[in-house]
Amino acid sequence: MRKVVCLAALLWASAAGALAQISVEVLLDQDQFLRDESLPVKVRLSNRSGQTLKLGQPPDWLTFTIQRRDGYAVPRLGDPPVAGEVSLDSAMALTKTWNLLPYFDLGGPGRYLVTATVHIKQWDREASSAAKSFEIIPGTKLWEEEFGVPTASGPPEVRKYMLQQANFLKRLVLYLRISDAADVKVFRVLPVGPLVSFSRPEAQIDKLSQLHLLFQTGARSFSYLVVDPDGKILLRQTHDYTATRPVLRSNSQGRIFVNGGMRRYTEGDYPLPWAAATNEVDKPKP
Repeated sequence: MRKVVCLAALLWASAAGALAQISVEVLLDQDQFLRDESLPVKVRLSNRSGQTLKLGQPPDWLTFTIQRRDGYAVPRLGDPPVAGEVSLDSAMALTKTWNLLPYFDLGGPGRYLVTATVHIKQWDREASSAAKSFEIIPGTKLWEEEFGVPTASGPPEVRKYMLQQANFLKRLVLYLRISDAADVKVFRVLPVGPLVSFSRPEAQIDKLSQLHLLFQTGARSFSYLVVDPDGKILLRQTHDYTATRPVLRSNSQGRIFVNGGMRRYTEGDYPLPWAAATNEVDKPKP
């Protein structure tokens, strides 16, 4: 009996020692997010155990938990799609990203902690990351307007564009929020660019229910975007204040355009003005 106990202890110590050579780390590209903004979380797994790890089984081999700073667990709405076998050789590292927003009932503004846990089936052991903190920040509403989206039959679906500003890392950022009329179903929340504090964004909706947005990003620079009702960026340009200030105007046919100032071509344009000549029609991705 004593030998059995000693053998079990040795096996456990061996697995624990190997587990210590497995590193799980949660990484965030930013630590502040607006409510309903995508929450991309990277998990970096490093293997220094001296043997190849077989991951991806069982289907819940990787799990996430999110809690408030007061210890309250955030309710789970579902499980991120993590299935799929992965082999990780010794002395190698693997990084993957999951958007956790659809799978957790994140409430209002506050500080949260996210943790990732990896279940290693071949050792029957788990390795967890240190908790990584992030913050949901409130946004200040600048403008909103409802619009219709045609349906296959019946009346159009009513949606709403909303512009919000938020202080992100001590700088002002402009956000676009697209939701249903009651702001219950959110289609997309995206940061559209930096905003100078003394400016007021201009927004107009065209006959295709596309949003035209012009806002000041610097002392003499403006960004012009056209976004469709699903939140896809169709056009992105930079315009400079010259003898006149860029403003949004519309003609008798309902076409909306930038009047005044001067357009400045940049690598951030979408689509790129030189894309056809360089076969880069898909770069950059909005």
